[in-house]
Amino acid sequence: MVFHTIRKQNPLIHCITNYVVANFQANGLLAIGASPVMADDSHEVEEMVAIASGLLINIGTLNERMKESMLLAGKKANALGIPVILDPVAAGATTYRKQMVQRLLKEIKFSAIRCNIGELAAIANVDWQQKGVDSGSGSISLEVEAQQIAQLYKCIVIVTGEKDFITDGKHQQWVTGGNSQMTEVTGTGCLLSAICCASFAAGDKPFDQLVETLSLYKKVAEQATSSSQYIGDFQIAVLNELHRLSKDGEE
Repeated sequence: MVFHTIRKQNPLIHCITNYVVANFQANGLLAIGASPVMADDSHEVEEMVAIASGLLINIGTLNERMKESMLLAGKKANALGIPVILDPVAAGATTYRKQMVQRLLKEIKFSAIRCNIGELAAIANVDWQQKGVDSGSGSISLEVEAQQIAQLYKCIVIVTGEKDFITDGKHQQWVTGGNSQMTEVTGTGCLLSAICCASFAAGDKPFDQLVETLSLYKKVAEQATSSSQYIGDFQIAVLNELHRLSKDGEE
C-alpha cells in the first residue's frame, strides 16, 4: 500500500503553502510517516527543496513574497528532477490568482495538478463563477478539459469532488466514495494535495499510486465521519485514520 511505502521511506515534503492549512498539512503528512517542511522564504527555498523528495506549491494565501519563492523553488526542483505538485486554490476567484497560475504553469514543469472543478475551469479558460475558495458554478466537460490540460502540460490532473477524476492524458479513472463532511472543515483538499506529493515520490508508477491515494482518502473520509459526532472532532478523526491506515492498512 502506498501509505506503507511512504512510512517506510519517510520522504521530506517541502510545502510552500497557505497559512490557513499549514498546520493541518504538516500533521497529516506526519500521520502517514512523511516529514513536512513549510519553508517559504526566497532566501532558503532553493536549498531546502534540493534535499526534498517532493515540492507542493499551494496558492491559497498568495502574496508577492510567496510568489517569488514558488518560482525559485519550482525551477530548482525541475533542475534536480524533484516532482512538483500544484494546488491552484481559488485560481479563478481573482485576476491576480489566475495570472499567477498561468505564470507558474508556464515557468515550472508540474508532475501533477490537484484541483476542484472551478479551479480546472480557470486553468482551462472556461467560463465559470468561482465562489471564493469553493468550486462555484458553471458548465464544463470535466473529463475532456482535464485530459486536455494533462496533455498540454504533460502532467497528471486530479479533479476532486463528490467523485474524483484522475487522468494523465491517456489513462483516466473515476474514484468514488468519501463523505461530504470533508467539505465542512478547512484544509482537507489542501492536505490531499500534500499527500499526493508524498505519494508521487513513493515509487515509479505515479498514476497508480495517486489512484490508490484518492481511494484511500475517500476511505479516510468515511471512517472519520463514522467515528466523530461533531464537526470539531472531524479533523482529528481524519489525522487518526490516516495514521491508522499507514500503519495497519485497510480493515
